[in-house]
Amino acid sequence: MAETLSTGESRYWPIYGSNTTERNIPYASLLRLLRSHSPTSSHLFGFLALLISGGLLTFLLGVTVTATAFGFIAFLPLIIISGPIWLPGSVLVGGCLTVVGFLVGTVAIVSWTYRYFRGMHPAGSDQMDYARGRIYDTASHVKDYAREYGGYFHGRAKDAAPGA
Repeated sequence: MAETLSTGESRYWPIYGSNTTERNIPYASLLRLLRSHSPTSSHLFGFLALLISGGLLTFLLGVTVTATAFGFIAFLPLIIISGPIWLPGSVLVGGCLTVVGFLVGTVAIVSWTYRYFRGMHPAGSDQMDYARGRIYDTASHVKDYAREYGGYFHGRAKDAAPGA
């Protein structure tokens, strides 16, 4: 806050906490606030490490994309000439991998089911038992509810359409 003297000169009140005796400029509090929030050396080193690692990863991405593009351009004639072999081969390999995957899945399911019913407690059997119990409890509650209130709804339907 500035105070105007009789000579027309402005004088600023001292900023508390400062150890200067000269006139304080109006920006001193702002500068002190900025200095108090300035990053520490560990923050600066972390930011520097972030910049360096980000730059390296960006460089590696560029090298990878460029090498892929040049490799595709270099091998494009070979890919075009041998194209009639690639399509049936990829279909054959994809079909074989699909059949093998289904077989592995089937064997795993049959093995788990066998161990479950033989009482060997395979992985996940506790969750299976819990779910089975919950389903049984819910079904029994629904059955009891239907027995209790079933006659009410049946009687109401007769009242709603007496001639039907």
